Amino acid sequence: MFLPDWAVLNAAIDLLAHGLLDLSWWQIVLYTLVTTHITIASVTIFLHRTQAHRAMDLGRIPSHFFRFWLWLGTGMVTKEWVAIHRKHHAKCETEDDPHSPQTRGIETVLWRGAELYREEAKNKETMAKFGHGTPDDWIERNLYTRFSWQGVGLMLILNVALFGAIGLTVWAVQMLWIPITAAGVINGIGHYWGYRNFEAPDASTNIVPWGVLIGGEELHNNHHTYPTAAKFSVKKYEFDIGWVYISLMQKIGWAKVKKVPPKLRLGAVRPVADEKTLEALIAHRYEVMAQYGRELRRACKDEIAVLKARGHDLGTLKGARRWVHRDADRVPASFRPQVAQAREAHPVLDKMLTMREELRQMWLNTHVSREQLAADLAAWCRRAEESGIARLQQFAVGLRSAHA
Repeated sequence: MFLPDWAVLNAAIDLLAHGLLDLSWWQIVLYTLVTTHITIASVTIFLHRTQAHRAMDLGRIPSHFFRFWLWLGTGMVTKEWVAIHRKHHAKCETEDDPHSPQTRGIETVLWRGAELYREEAKNKETMAKFGHGTPDDWIERNLYTRFSWQGVGLMLILNVALFGAIGLTVWAVQMLWIPITAAGVINGIGHYWGYRNFEAPDASTNIVPWGVLIGGEELHNNHHTYPTAAKFSVKKYEFDIGWVYISLMQKIGWAKVKKVPPKLRLGAVRPVADEKTLEALIAHRYEVMAQYGRELRRACKDEIAVLKARGHDLGTLKGARRWVHRDADRVPASFRPQVAQAREAHPVLDKMLTMREELRQMWLNTHVSREQLAADLAAWCRRAEESGIARLQQFAVGLRSAHA
């Protein structure tokens, strides 16, 4: 009769319960946070900034590490991720956008984001058109792409071996991290709710100014404004931890940044706006228009102060103040009547909004010659400075000091 070796059986049970390392709960939590952070760093640095947008080059060592880690931690195929993301930028906020909450609904993108990704990954036309330039070496063809889900299976085995039964929970968190943060939060909330530094031609937003948990990807409006920039933060209060890692890799020769967000330089005020002013306006149009938006809000604040001193009703103007700096097609339909009423009641605001649209047309009129555009800009600045509106005058003088 066979009798079990109780010592061996107890050892096996103990191994299943606690794993090889027998760590405390906080050590397991720390391991989970570190590994998920490595995963989001791999996504933002390798997949997003390097592969999808070519904003930087990575050395062989970090490139192979990120590819291997993504195989273990996500099972995502580089070509699929890159193609879907490039299509998102090319078709942003349209029916062809693979994951826009503006067309598909916020709940759909939040809860079915990973499913939308898998559906688009099957689209051969998307892969052919947008997946070019991604790794196509032996290991990509014969391991990472061919056996994409075997990597996450290996991660499951490792977690159970190291931590025992709780390793199943660790693995579940690791597997859900990207679908929740990337597919849900970034693709969903990042195009639906948050603050905007720039009037990018889509609904992208920055979720929080401290991009830590999602590697800097929270600064989504900044990224959509300057998609080929390797750095996502543009304000002093914004923090892009992905950029910290990239900067460190640059120091040891593992990375080479090609582009960062442009910065408008101010110099001596030119007597008249000229072609160099036009060049600066076009090159830094988003930053220029953001500055104009700030002057608009200040003008509203000035008007509100006057009305308040006179005891007048502030309702219409206060309601419109939130939206006056936005492009007309980006103002929600429910608020457009308020903006129209505010413009009708406040000539200063109406004048500034009219001239804002005229300025915006400077880089949209592609059929007009450079010389004519420069002349139009000079005339615009002259009218602004003769308007008698202090905020508009200050902006026009500042624009004449802009350098590309």
